[in-house]
Amino acid sequence: MNSVTRSEPDNSVIVVGGSGAVGRLMVDLLRGDGASVTVVDIDDGPDAFPVTVGDITAPDEQLEAVLARAATVILAVPESVALAADLSALRPDALLVETLSVKSGFSRHVQGARPIGAVVGINPMFAPSLGMAGRPVAAVVHRPGPPVDLFLEGISRWGGRVVLLDAARHDRLAAATQALTHASVLAFGLALAELDLPFVDIDAVSPPPHATVLAVLARITGGEPEVYWDVQAGNPHAADARAALHRATQTVSETVDSGSEADFARLLTQAEAALGGNGDQYRALCAEMFGIVRGSGGNR
Repeated sequence: MNSVTRSEPDNSVIVVGGSGAVGRLMVDLLRGDGASVTVVDIDDGPDAFPVTVGDITAPDEQLEAVLARAATVILAVPESVALAADLSALRPDALLVETLSVKSGFSRHVQGARPIGAVVGINPMFAPSLGMAGRPVAAVVHRPGPPVDLFLEGISRWGGRVVLLDAARHDRLAAATQALTHASVLAFGLALAELDLPFVDIDAVSPPPHATVLAVLARITGGEPEVYWDVQAGNPHAADARAALHRATQTVSETVDSGSEADFARLLTQAEAALGGNGDQYRALCAEMFGIVRGSGGNR
């Protein structure tokens, strides 16, 4: 455990939950900029990754001392922890950053909190292990201020593509782009398991679209369950997304069972409308992806 004593305010950064995937991403990027970063977590980290052990929902004197001098505090923790965090020791001019996958609840919470400084929420729309360069980072400004602007400029400098949203729009978009996607892939995996075919045979004949979905399925099922649970259970719009998926699956079945080829063609046209007129762009992207996925996993 780090030895911490009270000192004058400084420009240091605290990453609460810095041992997790998103937290580690932020720590690495900030330290790459030369920032002084303190990792706070509920448990000790590896020897090569020193951690100040503390509970942000009930900070002891040592953790309060760390919080009191920092210029930036990043909450890379689940929503339940972020909402229960005791931030009373923060400097009034400190920047507070949350990294939640759902923003509306925290936005309401922070507006009713004691007077604090600038607050921004970010949601890296990618697995942290992929790195930030060239990838979208959704940002919700809960309480504006110059520190927010500087932090978002830092994300751009790291190569992230900042997409500014309000909390409600963020959550609706996250339901469509994350909850719907994950539910679709999980449903695919469950359906494939129910068909009960030997995987060696599936692997041998998998065309590029199937191999691509298998790869996404493997990535999701190999990830952290709590992350995907939060996306489904925490987002107030996720249930609507899953219901839309259920209705769409029924529509496909009903069209095939009772419709005609012309009806099915109209279904394809209706589905393409979701691309917003960018069908050619995404067909080109698909061709590029399929150039990489030349065969099944076992044949590459």
